[in-house]
Amino acid sequence: MSEEMKACPKCNSPYGYSLGDKLYACPECSNEWNPSEEALEEAGLKVFDSNGTELNNGDSVIIIKNLPVKGAPKPIKAGTKVKGIRLTDGDHNIDCKIEGFGSMALKSEFVKKA
Repeated sequence: MSEEMKACPKCNSPYGYSLGDKLYACPECSNEWNPSEEALEEAGLKVFDSNGTELNNGDSVIIIKNLPVKGAPKPIKAGTKVKGIRLTDGDHNIDCKIEGFGSMALKSEFVKKA
């Protein structure tokens, strides 16, 4: 059973348990995390917005330019706020959900930290 437990990255409690679907939870501080996302952060995944500010998972960003979307009748307007981003590796390095458009990948050069 101890091989299923992982230390919590927030409070270092050794009692983190699996919730299934690659998520773990800490019974002491209620933190939930995905160990594979932590590996990306530890590997040095650094993503910066258009102003050079470092972005982190869970940040909110504001789109700085109208972005056309294939198959959509209208673009995503400049000034749209996007909450709870996830950082990924690749050309489009931000995964997010935008109201009215759904799940989407964005380039960090078209956003600024909110």
